[in-house]
Amino acid sequence: MSRESISDEIFFNRAGLDRPRTERVVSDALDGADDGELFLEYRQSEGFSFDDGRLKSASFDTSQGFGLRAVSGETTAFAHAGELGEDALKRAADSVRAVRRGHGGSVAEGPSQTNRSLYVADNPLDGTPFDAKVSLLAEIDAYARRKEPRVRQVMASLLGEWQVVQIIRADGSRASDVRPLVRLNVSVMVGAGERQETGSHGVGGRAAYDAFLAPERWQAQVDEALRQALVNLESVATPAGEMPVVLGPGWPGILLHEAIGHGLEGDFNRKKTSAFSGLLGERVASPGVTVVDDGTIDDRRGSLTVDDEGTPTGRTVLIEDGILRGYLQDRMNARLMGMEPTGNGRRQSFAHAPMPRMTNTFMLDGADEPAEIIGRVAKGIYAKNFSGGQVDITSGKFVFSAAEAYLIEDGKTTAPLKGASLIGNGPDVLTRVAAIGNDFALDTGIGTCGKAGQGVPVGVGLPTLLVDPITVGGTDA
Repeated sequence: MSRESISDEIFFNRAGLDRPRTERVVSDALDGADDGELFLEYRQSEGFSFDDGRLKSASFDTSQGFGLRAVSGETTAFAHAGELGEDALKRAADSVRAVRRGHGGSVAEGPSQTNRSLYVADNPLDGTPFDAKVSLLAEIDAYARRKEPRVRQVMASLLGEWQVVQIIRADGSRASDVRPLVRLNVSVMVGAGERQETGSHGVGGRAAYDAFLAPERWQAQVDEALRQALVNLESVATPAGEMPVVLGPGWPGILLHEAIGHGLEGDFNRKKTSAFSGLLGERVASPGVTVVDDGTIDDRRGSLTVDDEGTPTGRTVLIEDGILRGYLQDRMNARLMGMEPTGNGRRQSFAHAPMPRMTNTFMLDGADEPAEIIGRVAKGIYAKNFSGGQVDITSGKFVFSAAEAYLIEDGKTTAPLKGASLIGNGPDVLTRVAAIGNDFALDTGIGTCGKAGQGVPVGVGLPTLLVDPITVGGTDA
């Protein structure tokens, strides 16, 4: 079945909504508003957690509901309900009418539609039996313990989701999407004497479980988590101070996402609270730095056929060769800024209003060999993996903790480091990029972004990158 057929089956056959009457309610509720939509959602999700040799938890949840939004100028009226019924919809319509201008204007036209398909519409929760999922997590535990006698604890989780959405606008135009999402995570603790260290790795995307549960796939996640843990078991104290830092490819792009990407979202720039506000067309980064947000990559965790306002996602060049070219836009902020929507209006669920959010955000390849980049550094840090961080959007200041890092001495990586943190300012870091590798990689499909209390799946990416210098925070081993 097509995604349109699936969404019609769920919302107008199973839930019992009448499509013509629903469209009339939406049209009447939005009459006189600048914009708005009805967002219908049906979601199934499940999670399995295996910890230290036993199944710790197994959960399954089904939810459905709608969010109705009317926008007038900068004002938004939003009502939602966890039921799909005409009475609830009419009550919501009564609530959002208060925002209408009252001058009899017409609501903005809906976005153009797309027939593309970036991922399968199949429900991953239906394709793999319960026992097989639990057995897989038990196999992961046993495999890690067989491979390394220093393993003290193994934690593994398997998450799956199937989301069906339909967006209905005042003119009766509709957009539908069916979104599978799965994720496998492995965390391993190893010990020697009284010292214990951990390593973790995961994989995921918009696909069925089968894409990630083949032995070679899940074993690779265990192997990588175990490798990180054993490296950290040998780690030493991190030297503190300003020094060159080399970022590894792939997941370290989370620094780009947090320290720079949020500052390029339209709402912050419209309100002039971003460090990048008012800088379109100006140099904000070193030559060679090109940053892109692309929601159209097949099967990726951050990809969407259409965003949560019904706009097809796209490939948006944010920074080109160091020059700021654009912002990430939802419909409201684009209209108020005189720009075009970029397909980045996203929401966590039917109970949340959309806002500008990233999809898959990354820096493009350069021309330098990764080994040559490290070879340039007399003394510095190689940050291969990150565990977390925080950023202030207004100032761009950030702090990130490295899950795996190494000392660079005389152009070579040497001792692994414990507790290294990077401290800096996102816009400033962009101007300190001294070399860009030719080994671009996306993350393995594990990212979740938080903003204003809403979490959505995202992707990040980066080639090997030399930033000279960054403040490095040290810690005792």
